[in-house]
Amino acid sequence: MIDTHTHLYAEEFDIDRNDVIERAFLAGVNHFYLPAIDSETHGKMHQLESQYPEKIHAMMGLHPCYVKPDTWEEELKIVQRYIESRTYPAIGEIGIDLYWDKSTLEIQILAFEKQIDWALALNRPIVIHSRESFKETFEVLNQKKHPKLRGIFHCFSGNLEQAQEALNLGFLLGIGGVVTFKNGKIDQFLNQLPLEKIVLETDSPYLAPVPYRGKRNESAYLEIIANKLCDIYGKTFAEIEEITTQNAKNLFLI
Repeated sequence: MIDTHTHLYAEEFDIDRNDVIERAFLAGVNHFYLPAIDSETHGKMHQLESQYPEKIHAMMGLHPCYVKPDTWEEELKIVQRYIESRTYPAIGEIGIDLYWDKSTLEIQILAFEKQIDWALALNRPIVIHSRESFKETFEVLNQKKHPKLRGIFHCFSGNLEQAQEALNLGFLLGIGGVVTFKNGKIDQFLNQLPLEKIVLETDSPYLAPVPYRGKRNESAYLEIIANKLCDIYGKTFAEIEEITTQNAKNLFLI
C-alpha cells in the first residue's frame, strides 16, 4: 500500500518515528508521500526522506494555512528554488483553507494559482487542501483547466456532487480516516465512484480512523482504511490494495 499523504516529519513523531515507520512496513505500507507545509519544516522533511530514500518521498509546496500576508511571497520564492533545484513527485500540499482564516482568501488564491502554474510547467500532479473551500477551489481549477492538470483532493470529505466534479476535472480522491467516521458521510456514496479514482492516505498524525479517533494517527492505520473500502466496494483486501496502489503509482509516475 501507499500512504499518499502523511506528515511523518511532524513533532508528534519525534519520540518514536522509526518505530512508527517500522509498524507501517509490517502493516504492508511500502511508500510514504510527505506533503510540505512551509520553510520551517522543510529541513525535517528532507532529512527524513534522506533516511529512507527508496520509501519516503518529499513533495514541495506552501500549505494554504501558512499563506500569511507578511511572508507568503518569500515562502513561495523558497518553494520555487526547491522545485528548480531537484525533482519532486508532486506539488503539495496547496490549495485554499477557509476554516481557520477567511481574511487571507485573496492571497491564498494567488499562491494556489502560482503553484498550479509551476506544476503545469513541470508536468507534476498537485495535492490539494480544500477545507471548507470547495467552491473557491473549483473556481481556480476551472480557470486553470489544462490536459496536464491532475492530482489528489487530499482528505476528501465532500458530497457526491463535489466528488464527481473533482473527478471530472481529472483528479483522484484521497480517502483517509474520515471514511470510518459515523458522521463522515462519504462512506454512503463512495461506491458510486470508480475505485480507479481512489488513493489511500492517513494525513497522520491527524484524523486517525475509528477505533483510534482522537488519538495520534500513523501510517500503519492505512490497513484500517483499506478494510473499510473492502466493505464499501465489496472487494477483497488484495483487490483494494492492488487497485489503490496502482492508482498512486500512475499518478506519481513510480
